[in-house]
Amino acid sequence: MDTIRCEMENHAQWKTVEKITKGWSADEKYKITTKLGEKLLLRLSSIDRYDEKKKEYDIITKYSKSGISMSMPVEFGICNQNKSVYMLLSWVEGEDLESVLPCLSREEQYRLGRKAGEILRKIHGIPVEEKDIPAKTKIEKKLLQLSKYESSKVRIANDETAIAYVRENIHRIWKEKPVYQHGDFHPGNLVYMKNGEIGVIDFNRWEVGDPYEEFYKLESFGREISIPYCIGQIDSYFNDTVPEEFWNVLAVYVAHASLYSIKWAEKYGQSDVDGMVARCKAAFEDYDCFKKVVPAWYGI
Repeated sequence: MDTIRCEMENHAQWKTVEKITKGWSADEKYKITTKLGEKLLLRLSSIDRYDEKKKEYDIITKYSKSGISMSMPVEFGICNQNKSVYMLLSWVEGEDLESVLPCLSREEQYRLGRKAGEILRKIHGIPVEEKDIPAKTKIEKKLLQLSKYESSKVRIANDETAIAYVRENIHRIWKEKPVYQHGDFHPGNLVYMKNGEIGVIDFNRWEVGDPYEEFYKLESFGREISIPYCIGQIDSYFNDTVPEEFWNVLAVYVAHASLYSIKWAEKYGQSDVDGMVARCKAAFEDYDCFKKVVPAWYGI
């Protein structure tokens, strides 16, 4: 870490460097505290990801102008004797929203969900540059992923209805105008700040795509923590008038993600596979094995 430190601007002002192990990102992450008490986030990646990480830093810079509280861009460059690429971001001070939500009243959980919906709408409102729009939708990719699940060793009982729902309705996705996405928008990547507001972190899965895709993480990582939060995010995003087609499309994303996430988790170990299996079973129950498109928890 000392070799890396000496190649960065203002490194002499650093007081402590603390490694962060939370999350599934391939980046090495460190919490930096300066001698003046300022806190920063350092992300390190292999140099062969330079173009990818430079684009990510540029996107973070673009998002930072949207008026949301977030990890702001500070510095980007190459370090570790040209073996690594780094980005320095501001640190969003507060507590992980996923740990705070269960301790709050239902009313406060819902309020924070509405705050999250407002934030997501601002991100999706950023004008998309033509060069960032993918040439293809994700239909082909998601069908391939579904096939990988079908041929995997771990299958969920009575999964045929969910598989059929995805295949029969996959044409519904990507009908909305493409937007810049956070890419992993859920309470685990949000921070509850002291002023009662929400800050956003971890933009490394950003994409341009279907705005409705951003919501399936509510089923994966939100509803087990706070149903009122999930309801609030949806209500607020749509200004309390949720279009019917949203539910049809979201059910496709949820059905697909519930199944494929089991296969995706294999590389992280049995504990993560078990977690995804449990979430998949919960989704099957919420959607009555995808015989309905509005989850049972909405409106509770």
